[in-house]
Amino acid sequence: MRFRPCIDIHNGKVKQIVGGSLRDEGDTASENFVSGQDAAFFAKLYEKDGLRGGHVILLNPSASPYYEATKAQALRALHAYPGGLQLGGGVNPENASEFLDAGASHVIVTSYVFRDGQIYYENLERLVRETGREHLVLDLSCRKKEGEYYIVTDRWQKFTQVRLTEQTLDELAGYCDEFLVHATDVEGKSAGIETDVAALLGSWGKLPVTYAGGVGSYDDLAALRETGRNKVDVTVGSALDLFGGPLSYRKVLEICAKS
Repeated sequence: MRFRPCIDIHNGKVKQIVGGSLRDEGDTASENFVSGQDAAFFAKLYEKDGLRGGHVILLNPSASPYYEATKAQALRALHAYPGGLQLGGGVNPENASEFLDAGASHVIVTSYVFRDGQIYYENLERLVRETGREHLVLDLSCRKKEGEYYIVTDRWQKFTQVRLTEQTLDELAGYCDEFLVHATDVEGKSAGIETDVAALLGSWGKLPVTYAGGVGSYDDLAALRETGRNKVDVTVGSALDLFGGPLSYRKVLEICAKS
């Protein structure tokens, strides 16, 4: 279980938010933490600690008046740690190369590969032609509805009709290098992981996959390691002392390294 760091950027600032609270209208979100440091500061810290495969996420849509400031922060992070970070948020074939050329090891994509609530393979294939499978991470972040987990798009605001299942992972595995899955209902709440999601990802285990959402204690890390069969990497955001939370960043690194 590797630790995957994160740099979430909203309205031009590094933040930790409650995932389900994000709204494009008015560029609002419930904030857990707003950093006084820029994105490059965190990128350099992660490079110093030898952490690769972290996620830089742009949380504003391209139509937002804050998008350019958010994008500028993201580019600073990529330039500060070339080859060490992945980038997601509004990625499509027109802009993917810009982020890869700026230093991203991978681009992370959800919304572009869905249309009318279904996987749109024409777009997915176009994206792979542009980036190469080896530079693509598919974000299959999910929310629970009627007892099932469904993939959500557009900064977690829209449900698709596609369930997060082993079959879905199998179908998409040939198009990407990794998966990223935010359990969005618990994202930013530090109230425990979605064990059903972690168990599904650990049971599948055919590609690298990172789980995010709900980690609020060291026991949650142990639970993720157990339910994910030590095959699932982890992102911790709001609960880290880096972002105003109670968990020691250094201790989290130690726990993940031991596992």
